[in-house]
Amino acid sequence: MTIHFKHIAIIGVGLMGSSFALALKKKGFKGRITGIGRNKKNLIKAKRLGIIDNYSTSHAEGIKDADLILLAVPVGQFEAIVGNIRGGIKKGAIVTDVGSVKALIVKKIEPLMPEGVHFVGAHPIAGKECSGISCASADLYRNARCIITPGPNTNKNALKTIIALWKAVGSKTLLMKPEAHDMIYASVSHMPHVAAYALVNGIMKADGKILPYGGRGLRDMTRIALSPPGLWRDICACNKKNILKSLKKFSSSISHVTGLIERSDWDGLEKEFIRAQEARKLLGSD
Repeated sequence: MTIHFKHIAIIGVGLMGSSFALALKKKGFKGRITGIGRNKKNLIKAKRLGIIDNYSTSHAEGIKDADLILLAVPVGQFEAIVGNIRGGIKKGAIVTDVGSVKALIVKKIEPLMPEGVHFVGAHPIAGKECSGISCASADLYRNARCIITPGPNTNKNALKTIIALWKAVGSKTLLMKPEAHDMIYASVSHMPHVAAYALVNGIMKADGKILPYGGRGLRDMTRIALSPPGLWRDICACNKKNILKSLKKFSSSISHVTGLIERSDWDGLEKEFIRAQEARKLLGSD
């Protein structure tokens, strides 16, 4: 499929933003890609690697004449950035994002759109435990699910365009209400990240010297604790209510297992493990 944008501005030239640019180029995008960020050294490197065509350290300058603006920075920065650039966004442009939280973002960003400019929320379920352009890949989004989260005021033509864009880079798109998205991903993504950080800290509290003795199982369980802490701080702040509900259910499950072990109820414990094992099969394997 042909990607009809002439100028795409990507705010945040890290893993997600760079991978999006590489995916576009791999699919034959012939337009211009501007990378925007505060780290000039990073932007120069991205241009040298052919990830972007030009760059700017000014959000307002970089988005001039852009047909599409992608927000690929931590969600806590969205509101300030959009507030800064809204006066210079080209009429007819579409603003979208790759953020892991949607309800609060749609609520805050949609009203900031100037007349003739439309926001469409998106969350590609893709990523790595590392960050930055050195981890970027043109195939990061290929065969990955991308949740598109229109609000009640989302422009239908802009929505169709964003759906087609993510399909063009190889993603499998799915429509979902922003509130439903946040409730689901609090349990299947946000809470597990918090738990991974807590697990590592719990081991360190037990004995800081023993962590290196962990094997592949521990590495698999805690891989996501290598994710950028600032990014996950913002996600927790934006989806606090849903994450707390998920954490309380998780805490209840841990308490239940603790009680089974305290009572030496090994049959009950095995039943818990079997139930979890069967449920885990629903995820499949990589």
